[in-house]
Amino acid sequence: MPSDSRISVIDNAKSADASRMSIASVRILRMALGTALSMLFSQIVNWPMSFIAPVLTMFILSLPLPALKLDSGIKFILVFVVAIHAGLIFLPFMLNQRMVGILLLGLALYHSFYYTARGGSQVIGAFATVGLALVTSIGSVSIDAVLALLGGLSTGAVFGVLFVWVAHAILPDSMARAEPVQAPSDQPIAQKPDPTVARRSAWRSMLIVMPVILWFLLSSASASYAAFMIKVASMGQQAGVDQSRQAGKSLLMSTVIGGIGAIVAWQALSIWPSLLLYVLLIGLGGLIMGPKIFAGAGMQPAGVTWSYGYLTMIVVLAPAVLDGQTGASADAAFWSRLQMFIWATIYGTGAVFVFDALWRRKPAAEPE
Repeated sequence: MPSDSRISVIDNAKSADASRMSIASVRILRMALGTALSMLFSQIVNWPMSFIAPVLTMFILSLPLPALKLDSGIKFILVFVVAIHAGLIFLPFMLNQRMVGILLLGLALYHSFYYTARGGSQVIGAFATVGLALVTSIGSVSIDAVLALLGGLSTGAVFGVLFVWVAHAILPDSMARAEPVQAPSDQPIAQKPDPTVARRSAWRSMLIVMPVILWFLLSSASASYAAFMIKVASMGQQAGVDQSRQAGKSLLMSTVIGGIGAIVAWQALSIWPSLLLYVLLIGLGGLIMGPKIFAGAGMQPAGVTWSYGYLTMIVVLAPAVLDGQTGASADAAFWSRLQMFIWATIYGTGAVFVFDALWRRKPAAEPE
């Protein structure tokens, strides 16, 4: 019977759809694969600060977003490159009128945090903050170092986005089974955060990041700690995204998660120092942390914490691997860098609690 044939076709389609992975599983695999491939390519090419590309790839793929369109990807790269080069504007002031330069830098950082707190792109906000922090702190010590840094960041942005496209091409969303869609009446209406709440979050992020940048401005070793500055800048963005009650816990947990992952990977690499093992460990980190990041068509409640944990693992581990390639004392540098990350996290967590104690919000302003 024709009706029986139609029913059979429908049943077969449903059975085939049910055998597919969930969208969360596709995103977990895509994040792990894309980050690992980006790290593999970066290590083979071996440009300065080669870990920037996989960090950027991971950061984009850790968000529950559809594939970047070509024009969106190009726009992102241009915005990112302009943002990091904007830090050069502050260097003449930093070198000749330091107080004016510090005030202008603080204003720029505040607006980068405010942009994210008002619902702007987390990726652009985070890496604009990273660019401002790195360019000013390193550029005030060495112009040659900051020019190399800008080249590394720009190259990393291009290839980071490229490997986002590669990951989506290998594991597209179409591989996932159809998820049940909520009725429009059941879907929450997305609203931009209240400006007062956004300003408060931006000031809190400033309290975390600005003192560390000031310390680096007075240090002659700024160029040696680019990865550390990435962690500090990302802490500021993380504190702005999370609710005040959760911000301190999230900062602490992301460092613990990333630190443990980096230690395990580093010990494995000390037994068998191999590019293949290094790339596999980066991918394994994504597979382990991915289920804690993605849930259904969105993110887990603690997804932001785990995504920053994955970022922490990469920025702790990758510079140590690069130190080993140059013949430096990689093991000592690894533990020293990890110790700095721990102290920065303790400071950031304390700063959040102090800020929240001194600048309390009305109970109605923040849902608990």
